Amino acid sequence: MNPDLVHSLNSLRILSLDMISYAKSGHPGICLGAAPIIYSLYTNHLKINPKDPTWPNRDRFVMSAGHGSALLYAMLFMAGYDISIDDLVDFRRIGSKTPGHPEYKVTPGVEVSTGPLGQGFANAVGMAMAGKYLGALVEEEIPKQKVIDYYVYCLCSDGDLMEGVAQEAASLAGHLALDNLIVLYDSNDVTLDGKLNGAFSENILQKFMNIGWEVDYVGEGNDTREIDKAIERAKVNRKPTLIEIKTIIGRGSFHEGENLVHGKPLSKDDMNNVRKKYNISTNTMEITENAVKFVRQSINSRMKENYNGWKKYFNDLKKTYGDTAFNKVLDFIETGNDGIKFSSSSFKIQSDYNEELRESNSKIMNIVSDRTKFFLGGSADLSSSCHTALYKDIEFSRKNKVGRNILFGVREHAMASILNGMALSGLRTFGSTFLAFSDYLKPAMRMTAMMNLPITYIFTHDSVSVGEDGPTHEPIEQLAMLRTIPNMTVFRPADINEVIGCWDYIINNKKPVSIVLSKEEAHILDGTSGEKVRQGAYIVRKEIRKLDAVLVSTGIDLTTTYLISEELRSKGIDTRVVSMPSVDLFLSQSEEYQNSIIPETSKVFTIEASSTLPWYRFASKGCAIGIDTFGYSGHKEDVLERVKFDYETILSKIESKIKNN
Repeated sequence: MNPDLVHSLNSLRILSLDMISYAKSGHPGICLGAAPIIYSLYTNHLKINPKDPTWPNRDRFVMSAGHGSALLYAMLFMAGYDISIDDLVDFRRIGSKTPGHPEYKVTPGVEVSTGPLGQGFANAVGMAMAGKYLGALVEEEIPKQKVIDYYVYCLCSDGDLMEGVAQEAASLAGHLALDNLIVLYDSNDVTLDGKLNGAFSENILQKFMNIGWEVDYVGEGNDTREIDKAIERAKVNRKPTLIEIKTIIGRGSFHEGENLVHGKPLSKDDMNNVRKKYNISTNTMEITENAVKFVRQSINSRMKENYNGWKKYFNDLKKTYGDTAFNKVLDFIETGNDGIKFSSSSFKIQSDYNEELRESNSKIMNIVSDRTKFFLGGSADLSSSCHTALYKDIEFSRKNKVGRNILFGVREHAMASILNGMALSGLRTFGSTFLAFSDYLKPAMRMTAMMNLPITYIFTHDSVSVGEDGPTHEPIEQLAMLRTIPNMTVFRPADINEVIGCWDYIINNKKPVSIVLSKEEAHILDGTSGEKVRQGAYIVRKEIRKLDAVLVSTGIDLTTTYLISEELRSKGIDTRVVSMPSVDLFLSQSEEYQNSIIPETSKVFTIEASSTLPWYRFASKGCAIGIDTFGYSGHKEDVLERVKFDYETILSKIESKIKNN
């Protein structure tokens, strides 16, 4: 091989090891074993401009094996991204550009916070789907377009492919024939606890062939020429491609091929050993100018004409299409402007309106979809039950990549991870399932919130009122779980007015949101307001004379609470009814506003058909009324009575607490 290439590649290995040694933590094994893979990809294949890291038509690279972050950061530095040697020195230090695992919007060139193993693989599937969708939009106007034609590459490990989320996503990618997806499998037969064959013996290549992938094999993972050839072959395939590349974890170290080299820095003696083996004589955290120059010149020589040509092509298109409707597509590609305008104040709903909240939600989200082409999503095989289909649109499929209804199949975890990948391309995405199944989505929802992506999770069948389906389908603790996710705004609206208010917030705030809906019919309550939803909580029914208690409720339970308030008033007990569609938005309001809604000196009851745990911060002692047991299979009324959340029991509890105060 070219001696300059060999020196540059080996410098990458040693630089990434130095970062780990300097930080006194990290994963050296992958840096030694997989360096040729990432080096070949960046130097010879990735369509990128390190000076313009958000170029719309760049190739995407996903480091699903996120524990190899030191290798990625060192490569990004060598490629010319805005990362310095000082940034590499700060590896794993708080506030640095080089955190322990890759983080979106922290490190230039990092496309996604991949998090736990397997999710990055699914994120890459989502990115590939987004690329196909946007390319198909352009194709409607410009056949054989070159505006959006990028590849999505993913480096994954043995561990990634053991995770269920990767298998779910791979299955869907094969079904959709995503030929813009190329996965580079760092196959070293070692995991943290020991040899791979202690827990895993699948024929991965055969398995991926069976689910609709093309597969390839590189037997010597240190041979960049063979890696290059395999990537070139993958680019012309008509299906997604998995390239298994056999590597040796910790190649060249005292513990090469062993799990001991996976997750802790090499000893001082071993560092001297690998420096000698790879013929690198620089001091710690130093790299030769020639090593960096070789990579940057290689990227520049193959990309300069490509990048400049695309910019001219794109600018000419903008001039050609001027103020046409198609120019909105070009504007979105360039700026991310989705053009959606939505205000709850523009909706006037009749006072006798009465329907299931999932159906109200369906109508509103279809209004949103009519206003933009950049809103799409689907369900984990429950769109007919969640009522989340976009009526005027077709299904996203291998033949119709412009479809906006995505059939994720029964793949909840992959659905959420794929949505993350799609949202990273600027699209407004949504996913839906039953609230009881939100646990399957949680790991990926956490990453949604961490990356602050504008994804809407729609959960229906929100309480034990689903009755006959039984306790496995009756959510209890899920609302509490969702509300504990930082940066995840959770709504549980009470009627169509509040549903409209939720979507006002969703459209006008590009943030992660979960909206939790009942399958029961809900009529409009006097005093509900779409515009006040953004405050998190507000007064629906005010006391007349003396405030005896405040009744705080959410969702369909607000109707029960409202009726109880009326009956209490007939008995001489004056209460205030507060709707709290979003706990976290209410807590973000000023203390003055919070006290105006729930006075500090008042007796406060909370009424919600779920775990009482989140409500103790508001409820007076013994006044959090909810459900802290699993449900039952039976008629709705019988189940509510059994779990002590029926009308009469709630009324009796409140009346007793007030009278005995």
